[in-house]
Amino acid sequence: MGVPGFAYATGISASWIAIGIAIGTYLNWQFISQRLRNYTEVANNSLTMPDYLKNRFHDDANIIRIISAIFILIFFLIYTSSGFVSGGKLFEAVFGMDYFSALLLSAGVVVVYTFLGGFMAVCWTDFIQGCMMFLAIVLVPIVGMIVAGGFTETMTRLSPDTSSTGIIAIISALAWGIGYFGQPHILVRFMAIGNPAELKKSKHIAMTWVVISLAAAVLVGLVGKVVLNIPLTGSDTEKVFLVMSQQLFPPFATGLILSAVLAAIMSTAASQLLVTASSISKDLYHTFIRKNANDTELIYVSRITVLVVAALAIMLALNPNSYILTMVSYAWAGFGAAFGPTILLSLYWKRMTKNGALAGIIVGGLTVLIWKQFAWFGLYEIVPGFIFSLLAIYIVSKLDKEPCQEIQDEFDHAM
Repeated sequence: MGVPGFAYATGISASWIAIGIAIGTYLNWQFISQRLRNYTEVANNSLTMPDYLKNRFHDDANIIRIISAIFILIFFLIYTSSGFVSGGKLFEAVFGMDYFSALLLSAGVVVVYTFLGGFMAVCWTDFIQGCMMFLAIVLVPIVGMIVAGGFTETMTRLSPDTSSTGIIAIISALAWGIGYFGQPHILVRFMAIGNPAELKKSKHIAMTWVVISLAAAVLVGLVGKVVLNIPLTGSDTEKVFLVMSQQLFPPFATGLILSAVLAAIMSTAASQLLVTASSISKDLYHTFIRKNANDTELIYVSRITVLVVAALAIMLALNPNSYILTMVSYAWAGFGAAFGPTILLSLYWKRMTKNGALAGIIVGGLTVLIWKQFAWFGLYEIVPGFIFSLLAIYIVSKLDKEPCQEIQDEFDHAM
């Protein structure tokens, strides 16, 4: 909903985001996936990203764990809230409900769905939901272009609306790609894969999905500018996919297509809630509060965490005029800047130290939180956040004493 809405509002310049995300996806699979999968096995079979960082740097005081968990909670609140906004707009458009009731319904669906299955259940349902999303996002712009008279006619009618894009805007859009290095709900999939040999096949599947679905998402917004009977304004531009589906297809087909939107919301929000819950239960509760807690107790803590995070996310989503893409970009930048450089250098630089990792997480996360409030130069906050985080890791690690021999041997073994 976010990218089609952005393309509807800004035109062809929205393609820069799609290009940045596609490049970032490739780089993440090419340079992170296998090394992270191998290193998490060497690092005491780490299950979460904070767990990996703790074991990677032998942080017996668990400082990295608690700092990571705090930033995960902050940015996943924003991210999960964007999913609830999406669900609220979906039910509002489909059933004619008021936004608040639609918001509560969408949040309730996601929470119940998350309770019904754990990580493996989410992985399997993600596959089915991904198939639905893929078909829907491709089908809608194709039918729209046919109605408009074909691809050439659609692009011709769009020409008067296109405009040049400044260099800052292009850099900001392409910078979405570097955010991939630090997304906990994406990295945990690399960590969990059973056989590292499957990663090459997975990369090909992921790249095919990303290139086609992102191109189609941009096309939805562009075609919508041509075929919609009533212009959309403000945050309603993010309903372009929903409105096009209702306008172009008979009711039964529309229902299937809109189910794909719900699938996208559920799969993303559930992943985020599960990562947040595991971070709170394992990295905070189990580590600092109840070290002897059994698995059953940790499951109850996780479920309580899901309820609390969902309630807070609903509060952040109460404004019906919220832009989904704006909320997503904020959370994406936070994770990308706080954890991206730390994960990247932890896999490629043996000299990196625990204090360097801590500096990178704190500097990257705080830079995003501060830069977002002032929006200096109109530059996307992930750019300065990522750069300052890299510098902090390098400077602090160089000033620090070298990691112990055991950490260096583990690095060599993982590589």
